[in-house]
Amino acid sequence: MSLLVDSAAEAIRMVASADGKLLEIAVLSLRVSATATLIAAIIALPIAAWVAQTRSALKTPVVVVLNACMGLPPVIVGLVVYLLLSRSGPLGALGWLFTPSGMIFAQTVLITPIIAALARQTLEDAQIEYRDLFASLGLSRWQSLVTLLVETRFSLLVVLLAGFGRAIAEVGAVMMVGGNIAGETRVMTTAIALETSKGELALALALGMVLLAIVLVVNGFAHWGKMWIGRRYG
Repeated sequence: MSLLVDSAAEAIRMVASADGKLLEIAVLSLRVSATATLIAAIIALPIAAWVAQTRSALKTPVVVVLNACMGLPPVIVGLVVYLLLSRSGPLGALGWLFTPSGMIFAQTVLITPIIAALARQTLEDAQIEYRDLFASLGLSRWQSLVTLLVETRFSLLVVLLAGFGRAIAEVGAVMMVGGNIAGETRVMTTAIALETSKGELALALALGMVLLAIVLVVNGFAHWGKMWIGRRYG
């Protein structure tokens, strides 16, 4: 009990004093996950928009694949990305293995289907709501698509927040691809796992507090956004 109390007290001191090591790890985590979320959004939103509007026979298989990929085990993603980025892999020339770029790549692969699947449902619901209006205005498919994206921008922001929350809490894939190198690829989740195994509970608890605070803030914004959207458009 004394060890736990002492570790918790030291963790609170580290957070309150903005400990340099703690900040370095937290900033890298935020940079990697925010970049991955941005790239995933650039890839996923057009896919979601196409699926929401298309009448192609490919729509159902794409929806099934997107929904299935939402549950991809992170260690499988990490393994595939590791093989792609390894020296003998097809992307080995990039030199991204055990770098933040490789971690961004892994997180992007992991959250792109999540963002695409959630955004697709949001856009399809909006498409049903605005279909008659678009027809009466004589909008082309491209004009309808742009209008849908604009009208659902707040709902899509909630989707992106969900993707960011999933990315920053990831440990398996980034551990495999990043290597958990101090000062280079050590993010909050991998650092917590390492420090706990070493018995350095103070830093692990401090990182856990920061990670929990970030996840709570992100989910708080997402929840507030859903409530605000419901009151405004419900």
